[in-house]
Amino acid sequence: MKIITTTNRLIMREFLPEDAPYFCALNNDWEVMKYTGDKAFTDEEDALNLILNYTDYKKNGFGRCTVVLKESNEVIGWCGLKRHLNKEVDLGYRLLRRYWNKGYATEASLKILDHGFKEYGLEEVVGHVSPLNGASIRIFEKCGFRFVKRDDYEDFGDCLHYIITKEEFYA
Repeated sequence: MKIITTTNRLIMREFLPEDAPYFCALNNDWEVMKYTGDKAFTDEEDALNLILNYTDYKKNGFGRCTVVLKESNEVIGWCGLKRHLNKEVDLGYRLLRRYWNKGYATEASLKILDHGFKEYGLEEVVGHVSPLNGASIRIFEKCGFRFVKRDDYEDFGDCLHYIITKEEFYA
């Protein structure tokens, strides 16, 4: 198990096959998925295949991370950075609903941003969010992202685009 980074309450590590049931539950919760533009997994095997075929760590040196509660060693979701074909690096996160409104997404996102700027030499990170997803908009704002524009984005549809630079993050 490779730990990427930690906070007082969270461990962020690379995906493991044992994460498949949690990822399947996450991607089969309509409330979690309704603003993502992603499709639900059909079963745990789909989640396991995603984990086993996840190449971002090798390809880019970083990727999404499993988020685990330090206190109980419970998997609560994922958070991390992703490099897209257009070379943008975005911040993404998804938590099981029972862990919403506890500050975990903001805590994980701030730590991942710090790690990305310091350890991976990133100069900027973007965020894409549905204008209907008030919770994620607030998380981006708490992390210091600034709004750039609103337009259609890939398969996502109507989207708000945010950005934060290394300089802005540490200001």
